[in-house]
Amino acid sequence: MTALGFLYPGHSAEDDYPRIEQLLGSDIRVDLVHTDLGEDAHRVDVLRQIGAPERLAAGVQELRHAGAEAVVWACTSGGFVHGWEGAHEQVRTLARTAGMPASSTSFAFVHAIREIGVRRVAVGATYPQDVAALFAGFLRADGIEVTGVHGAGVATAAETGAWGEPEVLSLARAADHPDAQAVLLPGTALHTAAHIPVLEKELGKPVLTANQVTVWEALRLADRRVNAPELGALFTREPVVQV
Repeated sequence: MTALGFLYPGHSAEDDYPRIEQLLGSDIRVDLVHTDLGEDAHRVDVLRQIGAPERLAAGVQELRHAGAEAVVWACTSGGFVHGWEGAHEQVRTLARTAGMPASSTSFAFVHAIREIGVRRVAVGATYPQDVAALFAGFLRADGIEVTGVHGAGVATAAETGAWGEPEVLSLARAADHPDAQAVLLPGTALHTAAHIPVLEKELGKPVLTANQVTVWEALRLADRRVNAPELGALFTREPVVQV
């Protein structure tokens, strides 16, 4: 059994995680601890506080007791708003506090882009445009080419969590660009786990979503590879090996 730990701010789309656990169809356990969201607002000043060290530290002990082998800060905007170096420091601090390998959803996107072998991506975010642009800047800091950024202007995580498949598909279509090799949908408040096959079929290219890449990142930290086609191209990069 591989136990994966996640620190998730507030309550929006956390039910994606048991769904993903079920789709993995293996000896993977997903343990999720809710951290203090504070004010629910997609504003840079608020987002900088969501991932403060003391808020993340508050949930770490529970994950240790659950036997987690790795921990991921399951919040995209609460990472990239600190910039490339600040997001690295956030993860380093989390790893020291937790005493285990750590990462964040922001870095999960970077690593997932490398995994699927693309360099040009389009971004479709529920955030306001200024926040979405910061995510694009974060990606560019790693040399990733961002062909376009679409911000839907949703003000809160609660509103994002209420979106269903029609809204998610509309966001992905609005973000897509002919030059993009993949489309990214950041925001762990957005339900996407049930929609990835439809998204990839509709766009004809890989789609990376926040909760999807977050779980994949935890598996990477735990040195596990799971073939789960229903979770999209990201989960089909490694062949199934029969032992």
